[in-house]
Amino acid sequence: MSDTSKLQIAIIGAGIAGLGAAIALKDHPAIDVQVYEKAAELREIGASIALGPNGMRTLERLGVTEALDDEIAFRNKSKHPMIYRHWKTNEIVSTDSHAGQVEYRHLTSRFYRAHLQEALAKHVDPANIHLSKPFESVAFDATIQKLLIKFTDGNTATADIILGADGIHSPVRTSFVPTSSTAWTGWVAFRSVFPISYVQGIQGLPDEADHFWGPDRTFFVSKLGRGLFTVVGSYQADPNAPDAPYQNATWNSAGDVNVLREFYKDWSPLVRQIVDAVPDTRIYPNAAAHPLETWVLGNGRVALAGDAAHAHGGAFAAGGSLALDDAWAFASSILQVFPTDATRKPDDKEILRALRIYEKTRKPHTDRVMSVVRENNLKKVARYAQGSSKEPETDEQLRSRIKNRADPAWIHEHDVQAAFAEAVAAYTTV
Repeated sequence: MSDTSKLQIAIIGAGIAGLGAAIALKDHPAIDVQVYEKAAELREIGASIALGPNGMRTLERLGVTEALDDEIAFRNKSKHPMIYRHWKTNEIVSTDSHAGQVEYRHLTSRFYRAHLQEALAKHVDPANIHLSKPFESVAFDATIQKLLIKFTDGNTATADIILGADGIHSPVRTSFVPTSSTAWTGWVAFRSVFPISYVQGIQGLPDEADHFWGPDRTFFVSKLGRGLFTVVGSYQADPNAPDAPYQNATWNSAGDVNVLREFYKDWSPLVRQIVDAVPDTRIYPNAAAHPLETWVLGNGRVALAGDAAHAHGGAFAAGGSLALDDAWAFASSILQVFPTDATRKPDDKEILRALRIYEKTRKPHTDRVMSVVRENNLKKVARYAQGSSKEPETDEQLRSRIKNRADPAWIHEHDVQAAFAEAVAAYTTV
């Protein structure tokens, strides 16, 4: 039950961003945080997820230290965030490297999403998580001077502040900005997670997170925590083609391993052996939206986080870290205007100031991410569309493309604390 005598913060969505924000605010004696989740049970829908040094540092900052443990976080022993291999020869063509000094516990890590979700959920009081609560609408009730949230089951809740952390197709976002709906990018991932015993006997099986690149698709493999292994295949289509495969596919729908095997039938024997061992696969169509003009909505009482704020459509496997940094920055901005020793609740101007500090901390960075990802997605579509009308990519051109890929260190090692300090300073001088 929400405590109306405290500053009421309603978080819509119990994913990484939503749980992260709830954790960051839970120790404030005068803040009441309630999380509303549309699903009937608290579970992560998805397969594997990567966190860069920024995400790992934020996990530690939130106190979710068990998620840094080798039991559930898999790190490359070479300390390279990613290793790139040739689709036919399996040879290592290139590697990513950390740009700054990164301690072992903060190295880029791969998780089974359910393990990460479980670790985060342990730090939130179950009584503050409300399931089967799909968001329907929100309006300001002048009588009680609070936001009134309606759910599709007919129930309501009140809040002083709402954080919409309800995913890429966010109903909170689209209720305020109807034109912000997402569109399919044409890219589809085929993700599988299964016990490593399925592939353990394959000679030459990569023991690190490796990304194989081919002329028209990629293939990712990695160990995960607790004896699991993940495989991610891909398919790129023209999203504007009326007959494009998978244009009506839904997130986490069942895939066909025979289709996956057909995709990689001409690849190296190693890749084919791995694909042949995959027991099942699920489909994840990629979607994106244009950056919003602002994340501060609802007369200065509503903000967005995670995919709801930046529906980027494939950000260098950085979505989880972006969500965690959003969560920390949102909470830090609230605490900036409403510290734990405050004698009164923040007024409307102070709430607006907090949300503006949060937006200034995060939006310039995520706008840049979205711009780069959108440009890359357009290049993929163009390369696919031109495939039948131009000379096939030569091996030399492929190797050059791998070596000259964008360096993602600026994303994975972004310093959210420094960005927050700058945002606070900027608003202090206003």
